[in-house]
Amino acid sequence: MEKITGHVDHIIFENKENGYTVLLLTDSDQQEIVCVGTIPGAENGMSLELHGEYIEHPTYGMQFKVSRFEEIMPQDTTAIIRYLSSGAIRGIGEKLAVRIVDRFGSDTFRIMENEPERLSEIKGISPRIAQEIGSQVYEKKELRQAFIFLQQYGISNNLAVKIYEKYREGMYGIMMENPYRIAEDIPRVGFRTADEIASKMGINVDSEYRIRCGSLYTMQCAAQEGHIYLPMDELLNRASQILGVDEENIYPMIENLAVDGKLIVKKNRVYLSAYYNCELTCAMLLRELDISMDDESFNEEIPDIKRILSSVLKEQGLTADELQNDALFKCVRNGVTIISGGPGTGKTTTINTLIRYFDAKGMDIMLAAPTGRAAKRMQEATGYEARTIHRLLEVNGGSALDEGAPMFERNSENPLETDVVIIDEMSMIDIHLFKALLNAISVGTRLIMVGDVDQLPSVGPGQVLRDLIDSGAFATVMLKRIFRQAGESDIVVNAHKINEGKQIDLNNKSKDFFLLERNDHRVIYKHMVQLITEKLPGYVNATPMDIQVLTPMKKGNLGVEGLNRVLQEYLNPNDGTKDEYEHQDRLFRTGDKVMQVKNDYQLEWQVLSRYGIPIDQGKGVFNGDTGIIRSINRYDKTMTVEFDENRRVEYDLGNLEELELAYAITVHKSQGSEYPAVIFPILQGPRMLLNRNLLYTAVTRARNCVVILGDPSTVRQMIDNESTYERYTSLAERIREVMST
Repeated sequence: MEKITGHVDHIIFENKENGYTVLLLTDSDQQEIVCVGTIPGAENGMSLELHGEYIEHPTYGMQFKVSRFEEIMPQDTTAIIRYLSSGAIRGIGEKLAVRIVDRFGSDTFRIMENEPERLSEIKGISPRIAQEIGSQVYEKKELRQAFIFLQQYGISNNLAVKIYEKYREGMYGIMMENPYRIAEDIPRVGFRTADEIASKMGINVDSEYRIRCGSLYTMQCAAQEGHIYLPMDELLNRASQILGVDEENIYPMIENLAVDGKLIVKKNRVYLSAYYNCELTCAMLLRELDISMDDESFNEEIPDIKRILSSVLKEQGLTADELQNDALFKCVRNGVTIISGGPGTGKTTTINTLIRYFDAKGMDIMLAAPTGRAAKRMQEATGYEARTIHRLLEVNGGSALDEGAPMFERNSENPLETDVVIIDEMSMIDIHLFKALLNAISVGTRLIMVGDVDQLPSVGPGQVLRDLIDSGAFATVMLKRIFRQAGESDIVVNAHKINEGKQIDLNNKSKDFFLLERNDHRVIYKHMVQLITEKLPGYVNATPMDIQVLTPMKKGNLGVEGLNRVLQEYLNPNDGTKDEYEHQDRLFRTGDKVMQVKNDYQLEWQVLSRYGIPIDQGKGVFNGDTGIIRSINRYDKTMTVEFDENRRVEYDLGNLEELELAYAITVHKSQGSEYPAVIFPILQGPRMLLNRNLLYTAVTRARNCVVILGDPSTVRQMIDNESTYERYTSLAERIREVMST
């Protein structure tokens, strides 16, 4: 690691939020050096000692990449004048800086820090201004000392900014006594980071603070796996492995956390309090919404229901189906109705019939789905406006609710103004989004939820659709009949066979379902690229970017990470004209297909007209949204990504953790989407991943063609493997409890 010193000539770029800075440093030999890194608080004229290394940037040439920095106070009077007149301290210009230094010389900074009232000896500085200058100098000194203190424990500059901004002068006591506070108080700082810092500070492994924080971290990890609670024994076992302490030391901390309201213990189950309350609130809101029509009123509606259903079926050349009749009757009669069915069972026809009926009755209808792609498909299938649930609820990116859930403009105080809400792809909805949706629906509004309960559950915590059905509390219709037109597709037929545990024909006599046996991942790479670039686009009338590779895993030769590196090289090679940017271990290139992998309610987007004028704007980009990188601007340090519905988002190049390449994605991330063609490469993998449920979900994501590349015996094993990863959820129980009171 090298060290350079000098003064800041000027700031080229600065991100106030994370401290990422590009500046021009002039050293003692008057050489100008471009420096990049996290240097919060850097100002023109400031003297710095920088530690790091020189790197050769392909566009901007030689730069000094900063890993650690320290402000050094100017010693000679010329440097002091340069710093004071740079604008670093409000109220001091060049002339006043000269008068101050003429009066106090090299003692200037000591006077400013310890005897600021003496500045009033200078003509033009009143006692009030003297005190203001002293306050600024003191604050900058505090920041400088805070960084020196934090850096000795290996804390990054980025995190140091957040810690100082959060605690100010109280930082020292908190960090020395309980550094685990930062995991609770500062967003995106986890237990692992706090634990590493605590270890360097000499905090014991059996510290109560550590066990408390580690127990909460264990519960948060469980939530990331989809769990709402953990059995006590499993929590103790998991926490013991994470913390490296005995379970008997952990149990008292769980009791303390329950007393503090952080956890709820019920029937030997342990919940993060926000998750327990979320399920309970959903149950109570559902009870309020589930208002049934009386017999007399309903009987009066039956002729209209039959007439409209017959008309829709006749228009589409379909025959009446008893379950579809039942679905329509239940949706008309009940406040809350659930419709579930696999591909080709008439879910869309049922939705269209419902829309026709409610529209004929003069009722207002709102349609929504969890993702932009799903909403777009819903709109195309119905001819009726459909929005994402986030846009329906008018997410504002404001203050957070439970466990980071966003604030919505539509809520109990400002509910949706409609008579009917129809939600598609319900299997994707997690417990937080479901609560927000229910909170925005006023009593008297019908809620109709449509989905496929056999799909993989939501990425977020909970398994809402399955729990709603399992509760047995609401009108539910399970569509099973495959309609004639859908039955002509082997994608549909095979999907149902897979779901029923029946083996499928892999003889390649189908027109839309193929298995190409390959037993080497390198051969799979070759044929996958050929399919995407040559074979499939014309066959399914789509572009290579529309064709999606799905895989069960993130790691390994056929995992997301490995596949994306290969596909990027062949589908979007560097031809010398495309800008690139490497962030951590990911290389992004103009034209790349990317995916947002976390909900970010603060990200702003715009829709531009053909002339570049904004015609729509809003906040929020969500887990699973896919887009194309349109530009990478190294001067502004930004990357522009265009998502579905022409939404353009500018990302800071220093903050790309939420973006991943998306030529290949996990099956889980594909939920709610439909692609012209799906390629599914598979050889071997963990038994818990390679199951019937996952294969069924992958196959049902394809509209026109499925190609499995790999080992047919693994496909057969997946169909036989009905084991699924159990989620600990209790919404069904909360509903039954609430309904019984």
